Amino acid sequence: MEQGMSLRRHKHIRVPVWVRLRHLPMQYWTEDGLSAVASGIGTPLYMDKITKDCLRLDFARVCVMLEYSSKLPKHLIVLSPILSEGKEVPIKVDIEYEWLPLRCTHCCSLGHAVRACPELKEPKQRVQVTVYVQKPQSIKATTGVRSCDPEAEGADACGQMEGIGTTCPTWSGDMERGNVAISSATQ
Repeated sequence: MEQGMSLRRHKHIRVPVWVRLRHLPMQYWTEDGLSAVASGIGTPLYMDKITKDCLRLDFARVCVMLEYSSKLPKHLIVLSPILSEGKEVPIKVDIEYEWLPLRCTHCCSLGHAVRACPELKEPKQRVQVTVYVQKPQSIKATTGVRSCDPEAEGADACGQMEGIGTTCPTWSGDMERGNVAISSATQ
């Protein structure tokens, strides 16, 4: 880092966002008309070339600058004149946001949610946990069905299946620290 230079984190409170304006009356398909409608969302910046050239008429695409505190309306009402009757009628213009940034309600900035706010981050602390488990003396893999009484003592706690020699896990009274290895044993 150069001498005299200091680094600081910039707080983002404004962001450009593309919006689509659907059901827009034709008299608003001008630079001034789109600017007037888009100003109901944020600060109008520019329209895309396809909108400017009127090559796609199902929606107008406009880039607006949104502030952190901007309301995000889902629609706007514009007045559209009916020339034959000499009056205006309200038309609902639907708004689609192509992308919206995350908003942090803690630091009032854009780009992250509250759960990722750098102002709330605490240094991670390592916690050492010791787990003690009993390890079985022996286990034999079996096939078939048998019943096991956990309240009974030792290998006799399990019912013997016909023709198959089995042992039930038996537990030593000792505790061992760390991982437990399970082994198979036969009678």
